[in-house]
Amino acid sequence: VDPLLDGQVTAAPPGAPAAAAPAPSAEERARTARKTAKAIGEALAESRRQGMGSNALAVGSQGVSGGTGMLLANPHFPWHGKNRMWQSHLTIPGEVNVSGASLLGLPAVNIGHNDDVAWSHTVATVAPFGLFDVQVDPLDPTMYLVDGAWERMRSQQVSVAVRNADGTTGTVTRTLWSTRYGPVTTSILGRPLPWVVSAHAVRDVNMHNLRALNTWFGLDRAKDVHEVVDVLETTQGVPFFNTVATDRRGNALYADIQAVPNITDAHARSCLTETGKLLFHQSLPLSNVPPVSILDGKRSACDWPDDPNAAAPGLLDPANQPRLIRTDFVGNANDSPWLANPEQPLAFPRVMGDTGAPRSLRTQELILTAQRRIDGTDGLPGRGFTPETMGKLLFADNSRAADLALDTTVAACRAVAFGLVLVDGNLVDIREACPVLAGWKSHDYTADSRGSWLFAAYWHHLQGAQRLEKLPWRVPFDPKDPVHTPNSLDGGSSAVRDSLARAVLALRKAGVPLDAALSDVQRITRGGEQIPVHGSYGLLGVLNVIEPGQVDGRLDIVFGSSFVQQVRFTAEGPPEAYSVLAYSQSADPNSPHHADQTKLFAAGGWVTERFTEEQIAAAPDLRVVVLD
Repeated sequence: VDPLLDGQVTAAPPGAPAAAAPAPSAEERARTARKTAKAIGEALAESRRQGMGSNALAVGSQGVSGGTGMLLANPHFPWHGKNRMWQSHLTIPGEVNVSGASLLGLPAVNIGHNDDVAWSHTVATVAPFGLFDVQVDPLDPTMYLVDGAWERMRSQQVSVAVRNADGTTGTVTRTLWSTRYGPVTTSILGRPLPWVVSAHAVRDVNMHNLRALNTWFGLDRAKDVHEVVDVLETTQGVPFFNTVATDRRGNALYADIQAVPNITDAHARSCLTETGKLLFHQSLPLSNVPPVSILDGKRSACDWPDDPNAAAPGLLDPANQPRLIRTDFVGNANDSPWLANPEQPLAFPRVMGDTGAPRSLRTQELILTAQRRIDGTDGLPGRGFTPETMGKLLFADNSRAADLALDTTVAACRAVAFGLVLVDGNLVDIREACPVLAGWKSHDYTADSRGSWLFAAYWHHLQGAQRLEKLPWRVPFDPKDPVHTPNSLDGGSSAVRDSLARAVLALRKAGVPLDAALSDVQRITRGGEQIPVHGSYGLLGVLNVIEPGQVDGRLDIVFGSSFVQQVRFTAEGPPEAYSVLAYSQSADPNSPHHADQTKLFAAGGWVTERFTEEQIAAAPDLRVVVLD
């Protein structure tokens, strides 16, 4: 598990205590529990904010114009490194015919479509691992207590060849410690888990999960969404992903069926430690942070129970995991399964995420986009999705945050006396910002938008890492209206004024004009050519997520929309599919395919897929390579 790896490879038993320390009081224990849970929760929230994400929307027969089902796949992945996706079309005559994309090195298509089903994945709110608090012997901290008997930890010495800074090769050796529950760790995302009175062991549902390829090979051959559900249930091989799918029959599926720790709500009540209770249930800075468990390792009954219906020991019964099939739409934007469709809220064990809590602005935008298109109230012609309207709506780059807060922010800007704000020791004149924001009437992050970059900087300072509902809203979150609340920003709040002043100050220090077009600041370099990239941060409620940053000392896109695909089925005939790989197929700067699709993506274009043998044979640039 990435958040725990550093703590596992550096974990070492403490030396013998110089003297027996007095037992902490109940108040001290409670204070330590709160501090530990808060630190880990904040680290998880920050890691989640910087990690992978996605949007996926499946539309059924009621929501498609000129077809029976449609899918929008919009995974947000790093643009560099091991988690790049690549496109492929795999055909074994009579066995499988599937097109889509996969992570590098995986032989099955992870996201894509076959003749009858199209599917995508989004990062789920399940915590695929859990911790166990084991009491250790102070005189021999490699001994731990289970059911009143002492057990000795296992140790394993591992040596790894490494490259030294001077280019030579050396060896690093570590001793890894483990318990019956799993390896010992002394930190999670850099936050310490001291090995003193107790130690913390990790159990990971994916440590022995070799079923993922079976899952994806099954999805590659599924005939409808019911078969998709069957594949997910029988393999439980999906690692920390939701599945969103549609089929030729007009059904739209959301399913969070995967490898999940078997921590039912009853098991959690019985076995969570005091710190574990706070971490499992606490209100974290982001609503979609996984509920990590810390269970009482002194009792063997607190290990994850084996369920006869699960695919492997310690997994949650797949029948207790949420799924929803509808003929209008379902979707997910990395929040919990609760509002896959707001007309039919889902219930599920707490280990899989929260319910009755605020949704992210990106989730709100996804739901509203679907509802308005199906109702025909989004300003586009007709009702229901077509490839043209689905593409336009994604690449409209609309900001839900701007919809909710721009007008109030402009009014607050104009109301500042003399336009001067004292913030962080600086007297900032914000008068120039008022007409810039007022002129940004489209609320979008298209390449030629002006005022959007200023608003992004302002929103970053206003919301930052805090939960959406903590902003100064006049109308608070209402679980009975989760798509439209909270709303009505309080323009009289000092947080609004100060955040705007900080944004103005930051842009001026960076030498960026307040009215700069997005294309002037959000660019990447490919083959010596500057390519402006549309889209923006998910925090702004923009579906087409794009996050710029520094790569090797130059401005680039570090994260965001990757393999974007839309697929429409009709009652008969081949699927109609369009895709674009935002960072292009090749990472080789000398390849002609290093920037071709990036330019297409920047222009809001799509590649028309050739799926059938006839379509492929008709390609004007077809080249056939036969491998002996």
